[in-house]
Amino acid sequence: MPLFRSCSTLRSLTQLHAHLVVTGLHKNPLASTKLIESYAQMGTLSSSRLVFATFSSPPDSFMWGVLMKCHLWNHLFEQVISLFHRMISLQTQVCRFVYPSVLRAVSGIGDLGVGMKLHGRIVKCGLDTDTVIETSLLGMYGELCCLDDARKVFDEMGERDVVSLSSIISSYVENGQAREGLEMFRYMVSEGIEPDSVSMLSAAEACAKFGCLRLAKSVHGHVIRRELGGAGSLNNFLIFMYSQCHHLSGAEKIFENLTNPSTASWTSIISSYNQSGCFHEAIDTFIQMQESNMEPNAVTMISILNSCARLGWLKEGKSVHCFILRKAMDADLDLGSALIDFYAACWKRNSCENLLHLTGNNSIITWNTLISLYSRVGFYKEAIVLFADMLRKGITPDSFSLASSISASASVGSIQIGQQIHSHVKKRGLVNEFVLNSLIDMYSKYGLVDSAYMIFEKITQKSVVTWNCMMSGFAQNGISVEALNLFEEMYFNCLEINDVTFLTAIQACSNMGYLEKGKWIHNKIITCGVEKDLYIDTALTDMYAKCGDLQTAQGVFDSMSEKSVVSWSAMIAAYGMHGQINDAIWLFSKMVDSGIKPNEVTFMNILSACSHAGSVEEGKLYFNSMREYGIEPNTEHFASIVDLLSRAGDVDGAFKLIKSMHLPVDASIWGALLNGCRIHRRLDLIRSITRELMEISTDDTGYYTLLSNIFAEGGNWDESRKVRSMMEGNGLQKVPGYSTIEIDKKIYRFGAGDTSEWQMKEIYMFLENFQSLAQEHGCVGSQLYRTSMFSDDNSIYKLAVAS
Repeated sequence: MPLFRSCSTLRSLTQLHAHLVVTGLHKNPLASTKLIESYAQMGTLSSSRLVFATFSSPPDSFMWGVLMKCHLWNHLFEQVISLFHRMISLQTQVCRFVYPSVLRAVSGIGDLGVGMKLHGRIVKCGLDTDTVIETSLLGMYGELCCLDDARKVFDEMGERDVVSLSSIISSYVENGQAREGLEMFRYMVSEGIEPDSVSMLSAAEACAKFGCLRLAKSVHGHVIRRELGGAGSLNNFLIFMYSQCHHLSGAEKIFENLTNPSTASWTSIISSYNQSGCFHEAIDTFIQMQESNMEPNAVTMISILNSCARLGWLKEGKSVHCFILRKAMDADLDLGSALIDFYAACWKRNSCENLLHLTGNNSIITWNTLISLYSRVGFYKEAIVLFADMLRKGITPDSFSLASSISASASVGSIQIGQQIHSHVKKRGLVNEFVLNSLIDMYSKYGLVDSAYMIFEKITQKSVVTWNCMMSGFAQNGISVEALNLFEEMYFNCLEINDVTFLTAIQACSNMGYLEKGKWIHNKIITCGVEKDLYIDTALTDMYAKCGDLQTAQGVFDSMSEKSVVSWSAMIAAYGMHGQINDAIWLFSKMVDSGIKPNEVTFMNILSACSHAGSVEEGKLYFNSMREYGIEPNTEHFASIVDLLSRAGDVDGAFKLIKSMHLPVDASIWGALLNGCRIHRRLDLIRSITRELMEISTDDTGYYTLLSNIFAEGGNWDESRKVRSMMEGNGLQKVPGYSTIEIDKKIYRFGAGDTSEWQMKEIYMFLENFQSLAQEHGCVGSQLYRTSMFSDDNSIYKLAVAS
């Protein structure tokens, strides 16, 4: 109405309202409806309600619809639904204008049940063919993550315009299905429907999530051809899109072509620099932003704090903190988390905890940030204490804080704490995948694989992360067969498999020495199109070496375009375990010459290689050179050099080296010396070693068994029995040794006294016959092995020889 156009203030609107009452025009439904809308736009929803409540006649459907829309503007979604139900109860005829607002309110409260009932009412009223209502239904189902329902509505639409297509594209993208969103964008273009800035923004977001540069450039081309580049938010999203596709120059070019970059544009390019690891450039850009007199917002400051955190710039970060305080931004919760993240990255724990209590004592976000950071940087006990403090303050933990605390309890070594958190999860009925995966990982680390598997089995919708957690749990606990069974289940059921899945499967084959299965997995890595990966190639090198195929291990290592210190160390270990000490030494020198600095594991592997080959002088040389590379020998290095010296007969030198150690001498070091004394019959040292060994607490039964066997070999049965009794008194039991053998692509395991194999009777019968036959032919030792190779049934003879 023309009268309302002049009302630019609340005062003028109130005066107009008074004039309408005096003249009686307030009884006009159109005038009252306009008053309701105008008051809401002025921010006085209470006045809108008063006009509606005092209207002389029963309000019509249009007036109800305007009041609902006014509540919707103020995000009062529950009240919108309540108004709709009141309207229905008064048997007011519902017009099509009402439904879009109610559907939007349903999305706001997230109640799918109400939404489906509303959809049913729309169908009964025959309004399901209305384009505006169909688009609203599409948006509601998309926001409630019901993509199948959203797609069904879309497919049944008689007329599809740019709005409905933009809605379905956005639904796919927001729900993590970027590929499907881009497919709908292609359909939109092929149907000749001109994309607007909203649909282009969704397409750019899809490209960012999909990470495909070719598609990103195509979307950018559409923006340029349709001259949509003037939209500020779209340009910012294009910058973000290119940064997510690791094309920083593309993001820079868009920013440079902006005539008047906004705060959001400056923030977008700063975030792009951070995304690409160009933290110096991000800070330089922030300085340019200040020089251009553009005011940063909270998001800008979060990005700059991230830059300072990654660079470890404490002084500069503190300056940013002061800037935030001067601009009165410190009340922002996200800024509080960013500040905690920054101080934690600079190892300022006191500052982190002070910020927690000053800025976010009652905010779950800040608590989560600090608990997660403590868990990530190794402050596990501190993370658990924080979690307990949060509970004491009455703050209900969410899935994020629970998962971080579970991970911390797994690393701190307290199963009781982990079980208490698990009980808390059960009481609250949390079935969040993030939490359940953390529980699987925790129980696996404690060796409680059955408990981990019970959780795994109860998860109905398992993601690839869940499968990987359980596979890793089996492999870490030596149950590699079950890990491979899970891998096969994933593969043959066509479930999602990623790099971590392949890596875990390779490690399981390595643990078992399962060459045929390892080759099969290697083949699947190639046929599935998995890109060359440093970690997978290193694992393959290790697997082939441990399975006895040194040549293929060398081939995988040589094919690696990039080699880390872990890759070099794995190949050195491969040569060492195959007794090729000269190749191990040559490779160590080549690694150093290529500029790769050896680490603790590298030296452990080269010392082990020297020990296997009995290369005493070389072993001494490498051990003494460790400090030249800034590496202080640990107990494992000392155990290796002691083993080398004592095996070579220099027992006195090994004993002298142990006495010179500044580190606590553990059981592995004394055990290495003890084995050397056994080999060289140095009984004079055994008793002193025994006293030292008995004072050390260890769960490894191997040292007790070795000591008992030494006494038994010397005929000292009383001492042998004492050691066995001591082992049993400590609750330790000797783990039976076993051997594995691969026959017809299947792994068989044999242990002493094991009668579980279904062919065991036939095997023993064959061995007796074979032994008699060998004795008749005078074959012993190596001759027995050569005789077996001439048999027709080669697999049975190999089994016999292995046994």
